[in-house]
Amino acid sequence: MTTQFKVCNCNRTMPLDAGAGEKLGAALGSGTLEVASQLCRREVGAYLQALDGVDDLVVACTQEQALFGELAQQKQSVAPLRFVNIRETGGWGAQATESLPKMAALLAAGALPDPEPVPTVEYDSAGSVLLIGPSARVMPWARRLNGQLDVSVLLTSGQAGDAVWQERVFPIFSGDRIQIDGWLGAFKVRWEQINPIDLETCTRCNACIDVCPENAIDFNYQIDLDKCRSHRDCVKACGAIGAIDFGREADRRDGDFDLIFDLSDRPLISLHQPPQGYFAPGASETKQAEAALQLTQMVGQFSKPKFFSYKDKLCAHSRNTQIGCNACIEVCSAAAISHNGNHIKVNPNLCIGCGACTTVCPSGALSYTYPRATDLGTRLKTLLTTYAKAGGAQPALLLHSQAGGTALIGQAGRLAKAGGTIKGLPARMIPVDLHHTASTGIDVWLAAIAYGATNIAILATGEEAPQYLDAIAAQIGVAQAILSGMGYVGTHVQLVRAATPEALDAALHAMQPAQVPAQRATFNLAPDKRSTLDFALDHLLKSAPQKPVEIALPAASPYGTINVNKSACTLCMSCVGACPESALTDNANMPQLRLTERNCVQCGLCEKTCPENAITLTPRLLLADTAKQAVVLNEAQPYHCIRCQKPFGTLQMIENMVSKLSMHGAFAGNIDRIKMCSDCRVIDMMDNKRETTIVDLKR
Repeated sequence: MTTQFKVCNCNRTMPLDAGAGEKLGAALGSGTLEVASQLCRREVGAYLQALDGVDDLVVACTQEQALFGELAQQKQSVAPLRFVNIRETGGWGAQATESLPKMAALLAAGALPDPEPVPTVEYDSAGSVLLIGPSARVMPWARRLNGQLDVSVLLTSGQAGDAVWQERVFPIFSGDRIQIDGWLGAFKVRWEQINPIDLETCTRCNACIDVCPENAIDFNYQIDLDKCRSHRDCVKACGAIGAIDFGREADRRDGDFDLIFDLSDRPLISLHQPPQGYFAPGASETKQAEAALQLTQMVGQFSKPKFFSYKDKLCAHSRNTQIGCNACIEVCSAAAISHNGNHIKVNPNLCIGCGACTTVCPSGALSYTYPRATDLGTRLKTLLTTYAKAGGAQPALLLHSQAGGTALIGQAGRLAKAGGTIKGLPARMIPVDLHHTASTGIDVWLAAIAYGATNIAILATGEEAPQYLDAIAAQIGVAQAILSGMGYVGTHVQLVRAATPEALDAALHAMQPAQVPAQRATFNLAPDKRSTLDFALDHLLKSAPQKPVEIALPAASPYGTINVNKSACTLCMSCVGACPESALTDNANMPQLRLTERNCVQCGLCEKTCPENAITLTPRLLLADTAKQAVVLNEAQPYHCIRCQKPFGTLQMIENMVSKLSMHGAFAGNIDRIKMCSDCRVIDMMDNKRETTIVDLKR
């Protein structure tokens, strides 16, 4: 099966002609490529003809993607169809004539087969929505949405004149201290009924309003406790209905809902990434209208990718109630990750797919699946290889989100075509769209640099959670420390914070190519992070201008050594039992504590587990062969049982035990038993018991 490429120069507004098409075809190496000028209009017949086959079809136009997709649907075409943007990403820029290698790279990546499907997470919403907030804001929206959705209302306050409906059209509650848990189709809301009038019981007969001498009750049917002087005339007027109870203690209530429309001034869920199905537009009427429209569209069954995979055997989070690595929990902006015994638990319904947890995970226990590392590696390798084959030099990668990043790049490209100060993306800058820019880390970046990328620019448009940017910056610090330590000149990885086309344009054109290996790497990204890092580090070191034995790294590093205070360490091996990566091991033949440094992820479990506080950590990258070998950190003279001479501990351990327990009443007169192995200790106890029994019998 071959690939057909339909490239359009958009009514000759891009420097693409038949000659350029031949160069593109040569760089792509396989398939057929045709250059059109009006593929969406006068030359649409060529597109329709291409749909008749079963070969993959790549269309270099996203402007008319909807039209092309509709035409393919009308023809019931079975040809796999993909779209690539070469216009705003290069063809309309100031360096458009130099952008042919980038166009070839984007077309080659567009022709890659679709990755294998990932597991999905399912949601089921029947349309029950709870509106929360002040009466003046909530009730108008309740009236509008009623009939489209199954409406319930939870009022947090009322104002005079904001009349609640007299008719019981939908459930109305009032309350405070509201707690919301769950996600689309499975929200659990808890609140406290604190006003004396229970709106669910109230019949709106107005008897309480008529008799209240302080006018503390209005048509919200809630008592203003600041005005009320406790005459209790309203209670008498309410009578057997029993809707008013001043003696009611805070009544805890709850309900299950599919959707939440939070109209409070301040959102009840303050997460940067709230659960799907939760909308909190605040006081803005425009945002309220947008949210209401989305609410009406969230009825039915929905699915999303499961963005992560988790291997608990690699997790360095906790051992024996001691917390080690907590990076994923701290970075998650959706509160989707929690402590679960000695491991973590990721709630796939709350996960929004940012991938930041996988980026900061030092061991690779959490890995990103949308796309998988192997698929992303294939894409990056294809982009950079094709770019070089087409004659491109000093390539750079611009990692950006599919949402805000794509929109910002499009704006910059269109403004570049319009003239003015904006130049558009540099010819060497290859855009790489990701579901979220926080989903890549040092393993992907270093691999891309090994493939020949002179710069990795990570675009932050302001849509990201602050902790994500902090995590990316920390990862950049580690990557740059490794590259600079090997002698590679320049700034290889940068976080570009740009919310406007002008800021993006200035940052990208100011970026200078950094030094990379003379020969591009050929390895593929591995499914696990540590293997990819090993491949990348080995290739980078092979061509490095400098070959240091070790490189000092910042605290966020997944590599480092362990320091042991030998005078304090008793070789109890608690650290060995706590180490999740088999970095620390013992020796079955003699008392030794050994470290295989390449396995250490600097989780800190050994440091926190050590009862003698004898362990500290030092982030670094050891490049010598000893990093992959078990090196002795501490060893001691074995202590031999005073009865059978079998070694069973260390001299220092036994001496410490004798010193600490010699004055203990339980060991008075039996201190020598501490110096015996477990077998001899039992024998000595039995001998002593037998002698005592004989003495008692003689008496």
